[in-house]
Amino acid sequence: MPFYHQIGNIPHKRHTVFRKPDGGLYYEQLFGTEGFHGMASLLYHVHRPTMIREVQSAVDATPVAAVDRNITPRMLKGFEVPPADDFLESRKTLMFNNDLNIALAAPRASLRQYFYKNADADELIFVHKGSGTLRTFLGNLSFSYGDYLVIPRGMIYQIDFDTTDNRLLVVESFSPVLTPKRYRNHFGQLLEHSPFCERDIRRPAQLETHDEKGDFLIRIRKENHLHDVLYASHPFDVIGWDGYNYPYAFSIHDFEPITGRVHQPPPVHQTFEAHNYVVCSFCPRLYDYHPQAIPAPYNHSNIDSDELLYYVDGDFMSRNHVDKGYISLHPGGIPHGPHPGAYERSIGQKETLELAVMIDTFRPLKLTQLAVDIQDPSYVKSWLE
Repeated sequence: MPFYHQIGNIPHKRHTVFRKPDGGLYYEQLFGTEGFHGMASLLYHVHRPTMIREVQSAVDATPVAAVDRNITPRMLKGFEVPPADDFLESRKTLMFNNDLNIALAAPRASLRQYFYKNADADELIFVHKGSGTLRTFLGNLSFSYGDYLVIPRGMIYQIDFDTTDNRLLVVESFSPVLTPKRYRNHFGQLLEHSPFCERDIRRPAQLETHDEKGDFLIRIRKENHLHDVLYASHPFDVIGWDGYNYPYAFSIHDFEPITGRVHQPPPVHQTFEAHNYVVCSFCPRLYDYHPQAIPAPYNHSNIDSDELLYYVDGDFMSRNHVDKGYISLHPGGIPHGPHPGAYERSIGQKETLELAVMIDTFRPLKLTQLAVDIQDPSYVKSWLE
């Protein structure tokens, strides 16, 4: 995020002597992205963060396309993705391209047996069901239903869940996940017309500092492989840090919808952007207030993008027979719009209570076999009168 944060103890100046109470040195680390050009923070470790004891096995986690040239509108039943105890095993990629992977996960257990680092991608995790604590080497964040968790690449973390019934939408982004540029001034501050502001964003508050040596397993995702690397000191040994590169949480319930006299286009719902895709939040809101307004979305052409909509809660006025956890995919190249009857039913309605997450990609999405297995095959013909 483009604003400054600090936790714990740090020296007065960068790259200078910072001593422990016993006279030893704390070890400084620059934690940044895009070389020395992107967001960065300076961390101060109790032990050297470089003490590799052993590089162990690697597992290929490359997603495999079952459909790589899709023109078919699809509806996937997301809650049919099976739960798993292990956090990483529970993450099932459904769609992907060269810019992102889109997965669903239903982890039943907390991630405590090892630490995780995604060195390939920023992670955007939407919490559909469940609550708990995201624990990182830059501090901890509590989360609950409706939270987006933004985890920059290279972040070492674990997750504690409060229950065994958890459902997550996970985006692995091969470019940084940012707030929309049009909502920021040239200093990086969110502007008055933005549907959220800095006070809505929750930053790490509690810093865990472990002064421990031993065997600590970090599973590192690099080039679509999961590498097991054993370190000789606890990854959460940071005594303090400051900077701009850190995890944060934002609740979809804090998004303030932009409305108008007539139906507003999807970009007014934009919440995040990255290279070649955007993420939008559809939230409860008043409908359009022109006396002749048609609140349902008009038919529109997807020429340059694939549109994915993840249905979270509420009544989805533009779709028939939609349930929580469903995912609609409308591929580029053909138009799409409301189901028969939805256009007409919307006239005169005053508000919607729908809650959904939309991902628009500007390169086509490929589908895995699991996505094919959980789809509703009748969806493609559901607009026939």
